[in-house]
Amino acid sequence: MNLQRVDLNLLVHLDVLLREKNVTRASEQLGITQPAMSNILRRLRKLFNDPLLIRSSEGMTPTERAMELQPRIRELLSDIGLLLEPRTEFRPYTSSRIFRIMTSDYAEATLVPRLVKALRAEAPNVILDFLTPSDVSYRDMEQGKVDLAINRFNEIPQSFHQVLVWRDTFSCLLSADSPYVHRFNLKNYLSAQHIWVSKTGMGVGFGVNPEKSGGLGSIDQALHRLGQKRQISVFTRHYQMPAMLTANKDLIATLPTRVARMQATNDSIVIKEPPFFIPEFELTMAWSPLLQHHPAHRWLRQLILHVARQVIAEEETIAPMQDTLQDGSMYTQASNLVEIDPDRQ
Repeated sequence: MNLQRVDLNLLVHLDVLLREKNVTRASEQLGITQPAMSNILRRLRKLFNDPLLIRSSEGMTPTERAMELQPRIRELLSDIGLLLEPRTEFRPYTSSRIFRIMTSDYAEATLVPRLVKALRAEAPNVILDFLTPSDVSYRDMEQGKVDLAINRFNEIPQSFHQVLVWRDTFSCLLSADSPYVHRFNLKNYLSAQHIWVSKTGMGVGFGVNPEKSGGLGSIDQALHRLGQKRQISVFTRHYQMPAMLTANKDLIATLPTRVARMQATNDSIVIKEPPFFIPEFELTMAWSPLLQHHPAHRWLRQLILHVARQVIAEEETIAPMQDTLQDGSMYTQASNLVEIDPDRQ
């Protein structure tokens, strides 16, 4: 196809059509007549050799080709907009920008405190607005209403940019007076009562039935592979464990290692390696293609990765705790950061 013969304004019209899924509303937004918009849709269908929008009982439905085109066109138009704007350097120390970041409880416990400290030093007037996963939809992110999401993702739209922040393993917390502390094996692990930490704090029976393995978390999936399940007597949304473990000496909490180390701050709590294999997990940062080249956004992403590297570097200087992981392997796995340039994703 000869690009010189293509009217690039058609891409602007297509972006609005796919967003509105309605010819009349699209024409009103662009300030043209409805017949003119219908004619543009005919030209777009010829250009892409695809119907793009098909009438249905619910209005106009995008075709598979249209859904494939939409994020790429939005990113292209965003890049063109940035190309035409005067280039301004982001000055963090004087900026008063608000960044909206969706984070999991895990990220808020392990990464966010250090991020806030670094940001206060480099950009004292910048405001961070942290949102929970239930507050944010992928559509919010796609439209740039949310700057970043930092979480463990099972799946994420292919159009999003993403970068690995770090990997982490799992560890177990017990009271120092636990009857299992000196013989911490799989048999005793299964005999004990457990604390389940989840963002929903679901009640008894949720996610602990081996017959419904699809709803299990990493820990119970690992047990399911062994044909086992643990006995969960406490469901909570929060990671604050010391007081609960100290008062209930038969309870065990299996947590991400970085969180577990934060909780085991005195001799009343012991941290142990799980007596069975649990795969490590990844903490990932993701963002909309609309924000990929924004100077302020790029600065924030680089700051977050810098803070993550600092956390990992400090962990590698700490001597392994007694009774943590054999040969200090916790520190090797937990520090396995993949070096990826977030601006080249």
